Amino acid sequence: MSKEKGVYTGIIEQDADGNFFCGEYLLDYQYTVANFKLGDEINIKTVIVNPSDRSYNQYPKKSRNFFLSNEKE
Repeated sequence: MSKEKGVYTGIIEQDADGNFFCGEYLLDYQYTVANFKLGDEINIKTVIVNPSDRSYNQYPKKSRNFFLSNEKE
């Protein structure tokens, strides 16, 4: 796991319900609002099963561990 790039690289987007997502992955709302903006390119490091019944059907996977793609860890 030393030089792992991450699970997915993409752009932060927001759907009509206000959810932040990147590709098929739901992004943690509070973490995204506090640290990023729409259109940022990010690397997703880890993914979990989305615990929310509300958004699970649309986004079965969720991440709260991601960073700007041009930043070094």
